[in-house]
This record gives sequence, structure tokens and C-alpha cells, in this order.
Amino acid sequence: MKAEADHPKAPGSKADSKPDAKDNLQTLPLSEVEKKLGSSPDGLTQAEATTRLKQYGPNEIEEKKTNAFLKLLSYFWGPIPWMIEVAVVLSGIVRHWPDFFIILLLLVANATVGFWEERQAGNAIDALKARLAIKARVKRDGKWVTPPARELVPGDAIRLRLGDIVPADARLLDGDEISVDQSALTGESLPATRKSGDAVFSGSIIRRGEIGALVYATGGKTYFGKTAELVETAVTVSHFQKAVLKIGNYLIMLALAMVAVIIGLGIYRGEPILTVLQFALVLTVAAIPVAMPTVLSVTMAVGARLLAKKQAIVSKLVAIEELAGVDVLCADKTGTLTQNKLTLGDPFCLGEITPDQVILAGALASQAENDDTIDLAVLGGLKDKQALKPYQVTHFQPFDPVHKRTEATIKAADGSTFKVTKGAPQVIQELSANAAAVKAAVDKAVNDFAARGFRALGVARADGDGKWQLLGVLPLFDPPREDAKSTIATAAQMGVKIKMVTGDALAIARETAKVLGMGTNILDGATLGDSKTKETTAVTKSIEDADGFAQVFPEHKFHIVDVLQKHGHIVGMTGDGVNDAPALKKADCGFAVSGATDAARAAASIVLVAPGLSVIIDALKESRKIFQRMNSYAMYRIAETLRVLLFMTLAIVIFNFYPLTAIMIVMLALLNDGAILSIAYDNVTYRNQPEAWNMRLVLGIATVLGLVGPIAAFGLFYLGDRIFHLGHPQLQTMMYLMLSVAGHLTIFQTRTRGPWWSTRPLCLRLVSRD
Repeated sequence: MKAEADHPKAPGSKADSKPDAKDNLQTLPLSEVEKKLGSSPDGLTQAEATTRLKQYGPNEIEEKKTNAFLKLLSYFWGPIPWMIEVAVVLSGIVRHWPDFFIILLLLVANATVGFWEERQAGNAIDALKARLAIKARVKRDGKWVTPPARELVPGDAIRLRLGDIVPADARLLDGDEISVDQSALTGESLPATRKSGDAVFSGSIIRRGEIGALVYATGGKTYFGKTAELVETAVTVSHFQKAVLKIGNYLIMLALAMVAVIIGLGIYRGEPILTVLQFALVLTVAAIPVAMPTVLSVTMAVGARLLAKKQAIVSKLVAIEELAGVDVLCADKTGTLTQNKLTLGDPFCLGEITPDQVILAGALASQAENDDTIDLAVLGGLKDKQALKPYQVTHFQPFDPVHKRTEATIKAADGSTFKVTKGAPQVIQELSANAAAVKAAVDKAVNDFAARGFRALGVARADGDGKWQLLGVLPLFDPPREDAKSTIATAAQMGVKIKMVTGDALAIARETAKVLGMGTNILDGATLGDSKTKETTAVTKSIEDADGFAQVFPEHKFHIVDVLQKHGHIVGMTGDGVNDAPALKKADCGFAVSGATDAARAAASIVLVAPGLSVIIDALKESRKIFQRMNSYAMYRIAETLRVLLFMTLAIVIFNFYPLTAIMIVMLALLNDGAILSIAYDNVTYRNQPEAWNMRLVLGIATVLGLVGPIAAFGLFYLGDRIFHLGHPQLQTMMYLMLSVAGHLTIFQTRTRGPWWSTRPLCLRLVSRD
């Protein structure tokens, strides 16, 4: 493959005909790569990028979409359509032309409705996926911008940070080495170290560090041929869907048993075999939940659209059903329970160090362009905004969850150099030479700050090649969100226990929990094991009873979720960082909170685009409504199938009378189920308890309704046949109308948990408002 076939060539350069030119860009010296790409660490101009985008196409893998016409034809293929099609053929053979054309029309209508509804659901999911598309930090016209990653082109200079998903194949520019997680691409369990000049591949995740990179391959021309998918659609079958599918199988078996009775009796009585087979086929069709897949997909898609309006984007549709059963929510403190708007308090200083000196050292160890809330708070604490001008940062090491600190090498105006660092107090103390002498005073200051709800930040300095000296402690206050307390109370009323999970000190966690009314039974993360630990009964009980967890590491979060799940809880988890990803994926329903990293969003089931917990409460309410709609449909479908099958079978066996024609049965099956699609939009009242699939209750209620139906049907049949002496066609018409109306009324009985009139349907609500 030629170089210019895959990559832009430098202006005026000659074609490179080497077959492995693409691989050369991965291994050539960086200066040669820049020449071949016609670019530099300063990036491209917007005009150049636009031209290259037209030439090389978007940075995405072309998705093969099924032809719409072929998709429509697929609705005529499968066990259910086959049965209806055989019924059409049998109608033609016995020359029942009205039945032939009406059944054919209903077959086409059912396929068209199913195709349209699934297409609408697919469009909704595509729209949600577009909102979740990752963005890249790219240098264009000398300025950093954040266009969608699909607009990247070879030659672009990008910036990679902790938690980013690498958007394209790129060569690392000058900077410190980084740690890259390639497990999703290569299966390697441990992150790989990459330094300046090395290649990083599309789809891998930055686990540590920050560095610039030069894109050399995009889209289908990347090394692995595809980028990491951020969104999964409804491919996985959830517990609830499995239960509904079991109901479908049960109904089919019931239908086949009764149809076998009808066929055997028809043959025994000497009835025309084709007529008996046609009737048996359409009766089987009536028992099969024809619209079940459509009802499921439409209900899920409608729920996803409603949640999107409430700032919760569903990336895995089955999470909506799982969320309905969540009874424990492990919530991150910063930015979820608190405002994530840090303000700097009065520093604690050691010896003759002044507050301004501590703040200045902390500010020098911060970077405004990182848009980090802690860095911005420290920089905002400077009284003199020009105080940083005499200093030049020659090297900066960003924060990472392992080292828990930032570090900068500084060159002063007089030419001297020194280093400054800020981070977790215990980390800075371990680093400092004077830690032993000041430990008691520093610990007291940290505890005093924590008792008042302040986070503490240690600050140290090292002159030249000298040892680190602890300067003092910066207090940072992150006030609770205004809606947090009421939201936690609402969750408790809904049967959901919210547990705080934070890396902050125990005292801070207790103070915050106390203010929010969560309880103060906070466990220290250091006392917990990891995913390989099998906790004792006592420890497990303490995790279940805890109001929260402090000083936790990523492995603790995963372990907490695992222990709770093993003891019967349906667990939700919020997170925002790359190290939250395992716990988010482990949880039954993972939430990536507002501002989360790409890695966290990729692991989560639901992505929140608005801060706080109130969005999750809205999602809980909506998921429980969706569960109730599905519950209603399941009971309706069982009851209606029992009603029709029992009535038809008993009428044929006892009275030797076919109460419905074949065409009436098909109309009853398809038109009733088509109307039930409206349940996806129905107005329902959610329960203030986590939902769980109660098959015994569903089957019990449905069976009662299914047995009462034939009694009423035979009563009407008796009146029409024995009292009013109606003819067979009139009796069949009357019974069809009765079963059709009764089927629609059944949904009114199954859609509410109280009296059927307790909750008005959505259509009645709309009429009353108009």
C-alpha cells in the first residue's frame, strides 16, 4: 500500500511506493513522520484539516447498515410469519378468498408497523449515540479546540490526558512517559508504558500521564481497524426480557396442546383436513405474542428518549430494566453529592512560612489549562494575580490516582530552580524530610479541617537538588449540592439506600454525610479487602449496614459492589474517573456522572449530562414506570391467550361449533396486539419500592382473568344461541366483537395495581388537558 493512499504527503513531496509505508509511520523517526505527514507539533490549519477530511474521510469505522427494503422483508421471515403465510396459502387452496385477502393484508400491515416502530427506535438510539460521541483536543490554527473525534485527520496534533480514549493511531511527541491500557484491543491485563516517539493505538485508554501526539492513521486505516465503541445497544437480553420470553414459550406450548386436541377431534369428526389445518394454524398465531418484540423495543426506546430529555443518556437499553430493581446506590461524593466548586480557606503554615508562600507554592504546582477544580481553586486563592509571572514552569507532572500529587519544576527570575508539589497530606508527608518533626501539628491541622468539612492539600518545596520540605496545608471546601439532601430523602422513600463512596478522609466523609442526613456510619476503605478477598459474615454485614465508605481506592469500589451483589442487592454505582470504570462495569447499573472521562462513559450503562443525584432519581422513577408497563403487557398477553384458547377449544369440543372464523382470529391477534403498542406511552404510577419480577403474582392474576373471560363469553354465547336464536354468522360476529372489546378492557385491569379507574390512561389525560 502506498503512503499517499493512506496518509497525506508533505506538500511537493514525491510518492512513496514502499508497500509497508503505513507501518513505517509507526516506526520511523518522529522527524521523518512529520515530513511524510506534512505536519508538526503545532498541528494543522483548519483549512488543511478540512481538505484532508474530504480526502481521507471521517475518523470512524463505516457501519454496515441493512438495506431498508431487506429489513422490511425480514418481517415476513420467521416462525410467526411462516404460520400466517401458510394460513394465507391454505385459504387460497380452499378458495376462501375473503379470508385470503384479509389475512394477507393483516400480514403486510403487521410487518409494516413492526418495521416502522423498530426503525423509529433505531433512530432514537442513533441520536443518543451521537450525543455520547467522544471529542478530541486538537491544535488547529495554533489554538486548542475540541471537535468530535470523527473529524480528526492524519497530521493533527492532539493532547492525550488521564482517562482519555485514544481517538486515532498516533505517535507520541515530547513529554513524560505515559501508561496506556490496551486490554480492550490486545487482551493485555497490565497497562503498557509508552514514551516520546512510541505509537499509541485507537481505542486504548490513558491510565497515567499526559502528553501530545501526532495522528498518523484514522478510521478504517488504523492499526486495529476500528475505534472503541462507546455505546452498546440492546443486544444483551436482560433478566426481565428472559422472563417475558419464557412466558412466550409457555403460551406457545399451551396453544400447541389445545390445537392438537382440535385437530384430532376435527379428523375424528370427518371435517375437511385443509379447513381444520387452516383454523389450527390461525389459532396458534392468536396464542403467540406476535407484537412482543416490538412492544419491548418501543417501550425501551420511548423510555430512553424520556430519560434523554431529563439529561440521562442510556447507552445500554437493558439498563433501564435493571435500574427499576436497584435498591443500593453507591454515590461518589465530589460533584455528585457536593457542588465540585472548591473554595480555598485559610492555610495552615509551618514555622515562619506565610500563608501567601504556601498558596504560591500550591499555585505553581497547578495548571489552569487542565481545567481541574482543585488547581483552579488554588490558583483562585492567589491575592496577586501577577504573582506567577516571574516564574517559568520547565516541567509539570499531572495528578494521577496512584501517586496522588502534582509536581512542577520551576525556574525563578534570578535563574535558580526549585520544585514544588501538592497532593494528599499523607503522601506529601511521606515525601518530606521534615515530616517527623511536624507530623503531630500537621495531623492535628488536617483533622481540624476535616471536622469542619474541609479537604486538606499538603504543599512542599525542594530547592535545587535538595530534599522536600513540607510548607503547610491548604484547606479546600466543597459545599454540598442544594438538592442533595432532599434527593437522598426521596431515594430513601423509594426504597433505595444511597451509600457515599469517597477517597476523602474519614472525618470529611462523616461531616458531609451528617450535613446531608445520610447517617454517620462511615467505614474506612483501608479495612476492606479487594476482589480476591472473601469477606467474613461480620464484614459483609458491616458493608451492608454502612452509610458510606471513606479513603477508598478503585479496587475497594469494585469489591464493595461485588459483596453487595453477592448478598442479593441490585447495585447502582456512580463514577467519573478512569479508575471508576471497573466498578461501573461491575454494577448492575453504572452511571457516568457529568464531566466523566471517556473511559468511565464507555463502562457505564447511563451517562448523566447534568450534575447531581436528582437526575438519577428521575431515571429511577422512569425505569419503574417502564417496568410496570412491561408487567402490564405480560399479564394482558397471558390472560388474553388463555381466554381465546379456552373459549375456542371448549366451544369446539363441547358444542361442535366454531365461534370465530379463521380471519376473525387473525384480526383478533394482530389488531389487539397492535393497539397494545400504546402501552409504551401509557401514564402509570411507579411504586416506591424496587421492582422485582414476581412470576407467581403475574401468572396468578393473569390466570384468574383468563378463566373469568370464557365464563363471560359462554354466557353471551348462550344468550345469542338459545335465547335470541341468532344464526351462525351473527353469533360469530357477536363473539368476535365481545372478545375484541374484552381484550382491550383487560389492559385496563392489568395496567394498574389498584382499581382500574385509579390511574387515567395517557390519552384521557391529553383529552382532559385539551
